[in-house]
Amino acid sequence: MPMSAYNQNIRQFLTDAASSSPTPGGGSIAALAAALGASMGAMVANLTTGPKFAAAETQMIALAGQMNQAIGEFEHLIREDIDSFQAYMNALGMPKSSPEEKAARSSALMQAAAAAAEVPFRLMSRCVGLMRLLGEAAGQVNKNVASDHGIALIMLEAAVQSAWLTAEINLPGMKNDELSAHYREQGGAWIAEARLLKERCLTNWAH
Repeated sequence: MPMSAYNQNIRQFLTDAASSSPTPGGGSIAALAAALGASMGAMVANLTTGPKFAAAETQMIALAGQMNQAIGEFEHLIREDIDSFQAYMNALGMPKSSPEEKAARSSALMQAAAAAAEVPFRLMSRCVGLMRLLGEAAGQVNKNVASDHGIALIMLEAAVQSAWLTAEINLPGMKNDELSAHYREQGGAWIAEARLLKERCLTNWAH
């Protein structure tokens, strides 16, 4: 992977993701799905401007800006996901011949697991925030891009679901029951909210 994931062509990214290399993996795919959802959100906002949508134009310009900002953030999260996995692999390869080495390795593994859970957790939070904005704008959106509005929500929810799988698998390695319980509670709440936001908007568009 080059330093900037967005500088790759789509074919190369898919080839890398399909290879036997563990990165880009699920966390990176979740972040890419989020970026695709945000790009559709920005397009919807940009197509809800002009004289016909004068009443909503200020809101839509702001919405497009927020979506575009998130696209850049999601690229950084792709990189962070890859880096956190590499940190875990580095910790896994640390020596464990002496009690001191075992203790250092164990500490590094716990820190790496915490980072590997924290990155997708941040992705979930950001995606749910964007879905809230899209939900608030639903009544103002250009009806000609209703399907794109729905796709934005679907992709963002997929990113939430995918990011949670990536976060959850790392929770046992954190060796911190209190923090793990917090992640599980908050993660479950975000998954439920994302599903509700998506379904509410899709149901409204269907009618």
